[in-house]
Amino acid sequence: MFTTIELFAGAGGLALGVESAGFDTIGLVEFDKDAADTLKRNRPKWNVINDDIANISCLDLENYFSIKKGELSLLSGGAPCQAFSYAGKRLGLEDARGTLFYHYAVFLEKLQPKMFLFENVRGLLTHDHGKTYSTMLHIFENAGYSINKQVLNAWDYGAPQKRERLITIGIRNDLVKNATFSFPKPHEYKPVLRDVLLDCPDGPGVLYGEKKRKIFELVPPGGYWRDIDPEVAKEYMKSCWDMEGGRTGILRRMSLDEPSLTVLTSPSQKQTERCHPMEARPFTVRENARCQMFPDSWEFCGNVMSQYKQVGNAVPVSLAHDIAIEIKKTLELIEKEKQIKEAI
Repeated sequence: MFTTIELFAGAGGLALGVESAGFDTIGLVEFDKDAADTLKRNRPKWNVINDDIANISCLDLENYFSIKKGELSLLSGGAPCQAFSYAGKRLGLEDARGTLFYHYAVFLEKLQPKMFLFENVRGLLTHDHGKTYSTMLHIFENAGYSINKQVLNAWDYGAPQKRERLITIGIRNDLVKNATFSFPKPHEYKPVLRDVLLDCPDGPGVLYGEKKRKIFELVPPGGYWRDIDPEVAKEYMKSCWDMEGGRTGILRRMSLDEPSLTVLTSPSQKQTERCHPMEARPFTVRENARCQMFPDSWEFCGNVMSQYKQVGNAVPVSLAHDIAIEIKKTLELIEKEKQIKEAI
């Protein structure tokens, strides 16, 4: 079985998708205690390391994870995006020192996995005028990897949610001649909220205040502030009323016949609302988890706001699964070529 270590594992969306594709998860590093507890509760046999990654990356990783350099099949994860002090100058690992990405790169350098999966928000492409991602790519290449990159929308891969992620895949240079990687093809059917909300089990959540709830009752499913009395909308929006642009996220109520907008880390944000289609309230944690394609059996630890944050930060499980299936195909080609060489 192919092995994987995941960094910045969160509540397990990416790890679940990779596991369902047939990988053996031998280690997960996660700093947040509630998220780490979520992983431990749902997968007691997983080696969950609840620690600052800076305390782990400096160790002898081969000994720590009981795996020899070059043997790990896949390193996965997505470091939170931070600007680099010297981005675009040296274009080496030192450029990233002091950032969380630096520790991902150290893992890559030390373990030299056959492949890596690095996921992040689409905005990374333009972060610091593109310098941040450019530096990351140079670091990946300097570590000995050939790169494939593409922006994928979770709505194309089984999740009832518009959520774009920048996916970067690396194949170690000594293996790239033996295998190619192709990003997964979009599904024919693109699910909508009707597919996940109608039979969703109860779960923790928060409610709007009475005044806000009454205003949302005026908004039709699929509508927003323009669909109610302008005087009511103006009083609610206050200074936002005079802003330019469509402001389509304000007083936004979802429809059963559309996908969710990107699931956020909190239940209610004034300029990016996602009101429930049938009730004047935010989505519950479980409803958000369904939009992220977590199974209903997956339990989240911590208080309700921590649970919202864990779900909102996750990679949609179905998207992770489809990417991992393609990674597995590449690794199988690499393994097949190795067996052919050994047989000669």
